[in-house]
Amino acid sequence: MSSAAVLHVCVTCRAGRELAEGEPRPGRLLHDAVLRARLVQPDDGLQVREVMCLAACDRGCSAALTAPGKWSYLLGRLSPDHAADLLTYGALYAAHETGKIMQSLRPASLRDVVLGRTPALPVPEPGA
Repeated sequence: MSSAAVLHVCVTCRAGRELAEGEPRPGRLLHDAVLRARLVQPDDGLQVREVMCLAACDRGCSAALTAPGKWSYLLGRLSPDHAADLLTYGALYAAHETGKIMQSLRPASLRDVVLGRTPALPVPEPGA
């Protein structure tokens, strides 16, 4: 399993709506829920990082899965209720050679959240 896989969670997401003064951003709530879920799920080598914007503002909360040499995925239409399933999906992604997890193998709540994917960047060979 690659320990370099990262789940980036947008903490500035407003989930496509205006917020009342002092109301926490839905993206921050999602990130915090993922960190809480991490406490009860085994450490699978998946890193969780906050990011300031993934430019999917009209698609609910967003996150991305990335790793060297693997496809990268932009995920949207997320909420804090998806936290545990995001970690499960991230573990599948981290363990897969290319990161390309078929829709039918993702947790049911995440089967239609992929907004886009980008091809893997080449991984430099050692000593190159």
